[in-house]
Amino acid sequence: MKLHRTPHPSTCDKDISSKEFWAKPFDERDETFRWLRENAPVSWHPSLEDPALPASVHGEAGFWALTLAEDITFASRNHEQFSSELGLPYLPPRAAGAPLMAPSILELDPPRHTEYRKVLSSAFTPKAVGLLTEKIEQRAEQIVDRVVGGGAFDFVAEVSSKLPMLTVADLVGVPADKVTSFAEAGNNLAALEDPETLSKLPAGVTPHEWANQQVAYLMETGIELAEARRAHPEDDIVTRLVTADVGGRKLGNEDIGTMMILLSVAGNDTTKQTTSHTVVNLARHPAQREWLIEDFGGRIMGSIEEFVRHATPVMMFARTATRDTEIRGTEITAGDKVALLYCSGNRDPTVFPDPETFDLTRRAFGHVGFGGGGVHFCLGNGVAKAQLRALFRQILTKLPHLDVGEPELLSGGGMNGIKRLPVTVS
Repeated sequence: MKLHRTPHPSTCDKDISSKEFWAKPFDERDETFRWLRENAPVSWHPSLEDPALPASVHGEAGFWALTLAEDITFASRNHEQFSSELGLPYLPPRAAGAPLMAPSILELDPPRHTEYRKVLSSAFTPKAVGLLTEKIEQRAEQIVDRVVGGGAFDFVAEVSSKLPMLTVADLVGVPADKVTSFAEAGNNLAALEDPETLSKLPAGVTPHEWANQQVAYLMETGIELAEARRAHPEDDIVTRLVTADVGGRKLGNEDIGTMMILLSVAGNDTTKQTTSHTVVNLARHPAQREWLIEDFGGRIMGSIEEFVRHATPVMMFARTATRDTEIRGTEITAGDKVALLYCSGNRDPTVFPDPETFDLTRRAFGHVGFGGGGVHFCLGNGVAKAQLRALFRQILTKLPHLDVGEPELLSGGGMNGIKRLPVTVS
């Protein structure tokens, strides 16, 4: 079965496909999603706009938008009906017939997905996260100690970006001299839609060529690590990958390089963005900050769920219908692309009363910030929570007088990002 190429009739006149829409701030976009949640929770839209990849090239018909948390969760937990492998799990269109790399676990359905996840999951068990936590705590303390009394600086560059980058490097085994360039390549991919990123591309290099250069660097890093671990195994994810038996075969260099691309973005930028958004939220809601400080140990884990819900760093993924189905009376045809709009689901008032409000006292455990459940639920959520707990313990203790300025937001539909966050420590 191939991705459906025949458009359905428009179900509403709300634009969620243009670059202009995804350049708006999160709250402005949610005005449109609020209307959709109330009036057309399942609606058909043209493919996301990409001037460099017109419809005549990618050939995709469009997508069904799921805007309610319940429907996002339903599609996420029913992989037999909504596939990640068929059509791939990305909402932006791709050129028809374009060559594909070896798939990552994001791009697989069971049983192949199960085999890959089993290999990786040993690095993310509660025991494994517990062993990593001591190093995370040490690194968080060092990162925050560096900025104590530091005056004015960019919080993203000096704090938010540091711990995720180092933690991923620890998990994967990236050499110290490549940690920064490894993180930068992942960040470049996440920020590819942002006008500032596009304005800095080398002369004559298209966005797609630039993206391919970042991918090539990450692949190269993964392959170098794979070859090194085959010769000298260590206690890291790459060693697990090169020694694993997946579906009766050993993983090749391309398989492992693809995994590195996934880890560079999924393990780095998501936690960085949650940290940055939460620093802004705590500054704008001092009563929430004081409530958390009163019993940090007892309240931080529940608060992290609200950190992630409100920030929603990853805003969307997609699935492809494997058979004709129906959601809320809307007929979805086999082969149709279906958008899981986490950014809308996490503002669903049927699950989260007063959803726009940042409220650490709410029980936000039904959020879709780590995915909507099912086989693709975020494998590294325990590591992300350990990092957020460690960082905010240090931030709230050692930076009690943090003056937070206006964030400079990342443009685009992939990541709800903050590029820079001016702060002053007094």
